[in-house]
Amino acid sequence: MDEAFVIEIVQRAMQTTLLLAAPILILSLLAGLLISLLQAVTQINEPTLTFLPKILAAALAIFLFFPWMLSLIVGFTSNLIIEIPSHIR
Repeated sequence: MDEAFVIEIVQRAMQTTLLLAAPILILSLLAGLLISLLQAVTQINEPTLTFLPKILAAALAIFLFFPWMLSLIVGFTSNLIIEIPSHIR
């Protein structure tokens, strides 16, 4: 294995990680922003109020995007396993 191969694997792993985390993080961020806006409008300053909507948004994101996330991680893993024999000396 040379350095370029290892760097490529790490880059693809980082990219896959970001793609897997993005839907959950984006929906949680949107839920937090909406609740913060609601708190600002109603002047309710309760810091614990945002936890439940964020958790529900994360669960919804996992439920909605699970098939896509699963295919992404299976594709990454299968490509990695398929490429191993070509790089062993």
